Amino acid sequence: MKVERRTVDLSSYPDLVVIYLGMKVNAITGVKTLLGFGPKISDSAAAAPDGLLLHESIVYSLIPPHVGMRQYWRDFESLERWARSEPHLQWWKSFLRNSGGTGFWHEAYFIRGGMEAIYVDIKIPLGFSAFAPTQPARGPMFSARARRDGDEKGSAPSPVSEAKLYDSRP
Repeated sequence: MKVERRTVDLSSYPDLVVIYLGMKVNAITGVKTLLGFGPKISDSAAAAPDGLLLHESIVYSLIPPHVGMRQYWRDFESLERWARSEPHLQWWKSFLRNSGGTGFWHEAYFIRGGMEAIYVDIKIPLGFSAFAPTQPARGPMFSARARRDGDEKGSAPSPVSEAKLYDSRP
């Protein structure tokens, strides 16, 4: 039997972004956090936000529980607009205050070149962080746009301000 080889024509998607995301349980309380996010993520993808071309769920491991998704976005602007809107904005703000016994990460790949990533409470290096040096996600490394562009010029303000995140006052 002959093998059928196929490819795709991505010329209609000149600004395509592929993003892998994951949530990994770090403590027993993280199981509740992880299970609580599942329906929210499913509902959000089912709402078909503008620019989301495809959403696929992924199980990275069962022990410890580590699940995620792969998403294809028409362009970074669509992804960023969704990330700065509800419900994602509230999820992110809440998660950055308390990760609920989990760790979260994403890695984004841009068809025009470049990649960027963030790892929050990920205890064992994975993805890029397993082979490349890491640094604090502060200053010019705080937002996805700044990480992608290499600086903060022209960046819209981050959905969660760095000052508020790291301000220890109540």
